[in-house]
Amino acid sequence: MTSTPFRQLAAAIERWPIAGSFTISRGAKTEAVTVVAEVSQSGLTGRGECVPYPRYGETPEATLAALLAMQEPLSRGLDRTGLQAAMPPGAARNALDCALLDLEAKTAGQRAWTLLGRPAPRPCTTAFTISLGTPEAMAAATAKAAHRPLLKIKLGGVGDVARIGAVRKAAPESELIVDANEAWTPDNLEQNLKACADAGATLVEQPLPAGKDEALARIKRPITVCADESVHDRASLADLRGRYDAVNIKLDKTGGLTEALAMADAAQALGFEVMIGCMVATSLAMAPAMLLAPQARFVDLDGPLLLAHDRDGGLRYDGSLVYPPEAALWG
Repeated sequence: MTSTPFRQLAAAIERWPIAGSFTISRGAKTEAVTVVAEVSQSGLTGRGECVPYPRYGETPEATLAALLAMQEPLSRGLDRTGLQAAMPPGAARNALDCALLDLEAKTAGQRAWTLLGRPAPRPCTTAFTISLGTPEAMAAATAKAAHRPLLKIKLGGVGDVARIGAVRKAAPESELIVDANEAWTPDNLEQNLKACADAGATLVEQPLPAGKDEALARIKRPITVCADESVHDRASLADLRGRYDAVNIKLDKTGGLTEALAMADAAQALGFEVMIGCMVATSLAMAPAMLLAPQARFVDLDGPLLLAHDRDGGLRYDGSLVYPPEAALWG
């Protein structure tokens, strides 16, 4: 009898130039810094990609170290189920969780959704992000993207009423969703929500800072309000009731697709609408999130569209229509 070869883990930091720059209320960046994990066994390799996020105290170097520290547990048989307790939610666990699932699918000769008993993802419309800027700059960027059916508008506090008005004028037919990235205050909350509602926007993400969002429970919300920075995994859902109407599920926050799928089920059971979000990254990071799309009211998986170039074999984008991944990419 031959023994099963040990799983080998490799990980690396990658840098991907952004087309122009990407600006939100917390600042701008010109490259996406990702960490890729690869788990190999019996000639097969599973891959996963994550984006360490400074907002949550993550760095690429610390994420890489956390991943490499899992080599011994993996060689001793740590599987995806055990991983949920072995690592905390976050970017590092996401990369490893997705790599293990990719390896499981390749080993079984099945697509990941079949392995998980989930519906096969279908082509779906993704949002396309308009970065924060002056009303004039945002209107110009929006005009170039006005053919897209769903636009995600980054806002940032002072001047947002003018920004959303300028954007709506530049894209009169597009559905708009708004992301304030924690930049509003209780003093301007109602004014800004009204401006978004008046502009015909459908949803506003995270208007107030996480942990300082009590005002959302005291007002009549004229538009769907979605938690992003206030929600991470299933444990954070219960406290959102009365403040939010929807939750943005991102694999880098949940710590992988395993928890994200369970969280989507739990969120819907609690009456929340589901949005699937992403960081700016390549198609390898977007591919696992496609499995959540059948449960999502909004899909925001435009990361590769914001890069100067995607990795080889990336997802197929036909305008704003994104297609499920080929097995060679992931799953």
